[in-house]
Amino acid sequence: MVIIGFFIIFVSIMILILKSIKGAGKGKVEGGGVIVIGPIPIVFGTSRRVTEFLLILAIILFLLALVFFFLPYIIFR
Repeated sequence: MVIIGFFIIFVSIMILILKSIKGAGKGKVEGGGVIVIGPIPIVFGTSRRVTEFLLILAIILFLLALVFFFLPYIIFR
C-alpha cells in the first residue's frame, strides 16, 4: 500500500507539472482536508463542493475501516 501511495503521489505531481506548463496562470485552485479523530471526521475546504466531496470520502473510508475491523470476527467465528 505504501508503494501504491508513492506511485499515486508521483503521478499526481507529474500531472500537475504538465498542466502548469501548458496553461500557466489559468484555472482555479481549490483544496481541503480531513482530520479523523477516532470515529469523528473533521472536514474543511475552500469551497462547498470540495467539502462535500471530502465528507463523502471520509464516510466511505470510515465504513471501509469498520468492515476491515469486523472482518476477522466474522471470518473466524
